[in-house]
Amino acid sequence: MGSVLVILGPTAVGKSALGLQLAEQIDGEIINADALQVYRGFDVGTAKPTAEERERVRHHLVDILDPHERFSAGDFARRAGLAIEDIGRRAKVPIVVGGSGLYLRALLEGIAEIPPLDPSLTDYLRRQLADDGLAKLRFRLDLLDPETAARLSSGDTQRTLRALAVALGTGRPLSAWIADRPFGQQPLPALRIGLTLPRAILYDRIADRVRSMVQKGWVEEVVELLDQGLSPSLPAFQAIGYRQLAEVARGRTTLEEAIAETIRATTRFAKRQATWYRNEKKINWFSADEIERELPQIVAIWNEFGRRGAHA
Repeated sequence: MGSVLVILGPTAVGKSALGLQLAEQIDGEIINADALQVYRGFDVGTAKPTAEERERVRHHLVDILDPHERFSAGDFARRAGLAIEDIGRRAKVPIVVGGSGLYLRALLEGIAEIPPLDPSLTDYLRRQLADDGLAKLRFRLDLLDPETAARLSSGDTQRTLRALAVALGTGRPLSAWIADRPFGQQPLPALRIGLTLPRAILYDRIADRVRSMVQKGWVEEVVELLDQGLSPSLPAFQAIGYRQLAEVARGRTTLEEAIAETIRATTRFAKRQATWYRNEKKINWFSADEIERELPQIVAIWNEFGRRGAHA
């Protein structure tokens, strides 16, 4: 595989818009690195690219799974790798866009394969969840794997169960498996472009985007998904916003409460993303407020990255 351009940063900072602009300027195609845009039917709340945007620029790894299917960082790395090879064969530039730091690390650096886990262990943890609730499982994960616990949202049931199963089943925390790169694997040459905003401005953007998504039909989308017989316990429904709005659809909370909780949860998620990226290397940071002025510089950096043979 050749070099890739990566656009990263917290949610709502403007990564998708920059990806479209760059793709049109440098003859690129976009590879989605958002964990939810892979699911069919989860459109409004994931800020999935519109039909017009997909017409402008070809997108990969969007609408590739049904909601009941699981999608791991390893799955993403394998599929994204194939997309990068395909894009390169057509002499285009692969532009990876998304906020999942774990997915990006799996693609660019590699993570060790976790051995198969005993299904009875997952069954045991699910019984514990039913008997004791998620909070007690979260407390246990804090003890066994504090790094993963800090990365996951407090309501992320599926990933909490997975991290506990890995820690108990392998004797090593999930964070240790993630930190290990497979022997012999070389990092993928990548220019990392990070977008940032002052915290107050970003949080205002998050609040505005959540309310805008509701106005665009987010609640109706969730109702339609549930009417199709999809269970709120599916992995896709654990996403911020979908989880809260499913409670609205089931009459368990009000829309106003769900919106407020979605904004709070998304803000906490943005904080976790910022913490993750602070520990990543070789990121070229730009202000999302001044992206129009900085766009020529980003293109120049990419061109120079290619001329140096991607040894940046």
